[in-house]
Amino acid sequence: MERVRKNFIIAFCICLMFVLPSAAEDVVQPSSSSPQASQNQSMPQFTTPSLSTLVTPQNVSFDMCTKTFAMNNDRLFYLTLAAVNANRFEIKEIQSKTGYILFSAVGKEFLASVITIDKYRSMLKITPANNNYFFAPGIVLNMYKYIEVNAGEYLQNIPKGG
Repeated sequence: MERVRKNFIIAFCICLMFVLPSAAEDVVQPSSSSPQASQNQSMPQFTTPSLSTLVTPQNVSFDMCTKTFAMNNDRLFYLTLAAVNANRFEIKEIQSKTGYILFSAVGKEFLASVITIDKYRSMLKITPANNNYFFAPGIVLNMYKYIEVNAGEYLQNIPKGG
């Protein structure tokens, strides 16, 4: 069991290294040839959190645990389920009618709730089941990143049987 846990932690860290640097690409930095570049040097620049910061347990704000997506609640529910599976978290319970998934990651249980805002927007809330917000923020951020990357993918039904 300890060997499986070590392999999981190593795989989780490797996934974080590939997923999170792409978030930094969204930030546009001024070129040094522009006249405002010298003025912007004193402004703080966006930095990607280090790998150790994402996997080290810390106090996580509630704002980080909620995110709105531009998709209906059914699509967000299935993408959340796929994100739990892709991150190799253990699914404990699924309730599709109310839109929640109970799963465990790194020895803690989390509740992923899909909330309908309107016809075209839904919110995903991933919170710890014991209401203790001291955990690795990479758990939540990797789920959101997976959903964002796969938002344009076509969902298809898999027929029962062989």
